[in-house]
Amino acid sequence: MPTVGEQLRAERERQKLTVHQVADATNIKTDHIRAIEASEWGVFAAPVYIRGFARNYSRYLRLDDQALVAELESELGRTDDHAGPPSLSGGDKGPLDFIMLQLSRVRWQWVFPVLLGTALMLVGFWAYKAWTTRPKHDPLAGLGSGLHQPKRPGPVTLPLPTNAPAGRR
Repeated sequence: MPTVGEQLRAERERQKLTVHQVADATNIKTDHIRAIEASEWGVFAAPVYIRGFARNYSRYLRLDDQALVAELESELGRTDDHAGPPSLSGGDKGPLDFIMLQLSRVRWQWVFPVLLGTALMLVGFWAYKAWTTRPKHDPLAGLGSGLHQPKRPGPVTLPLPTNAPAGRR
């Protein structure tokens, strides 16, 4: 008895369709169509994709999709990878998984306003402490009277040049 993939390939070839024509009509990748026809189930991430693609492929070829999916179920039951239900745990859990689970349980519509209010109170307290502990000195204390006071009293004379020419002394 031919496999599901062989049945689909034989019907496609009988209708004189190419893999690309089937891919365009069903929106299934050509690699996936080839994998279904070759019964290479390891290409797919989960059995649900295999069932869905095979159902769409068989409907496009106007085959009995319910009978074909039933045969596909028996074929998948004989494989090691797809015999049982898929694992929902996904392997070992680390500390990040635990933290993300706890964060997903938090009711953020209550926690966020509380955190925001606390942050505003801390900023307000810090601003108050900075205002009350600032140095209290007069910024105009070192300016003086405001009148110009020359540093040297009297007329200012210019110095004579030290290396004047010999004929002009």
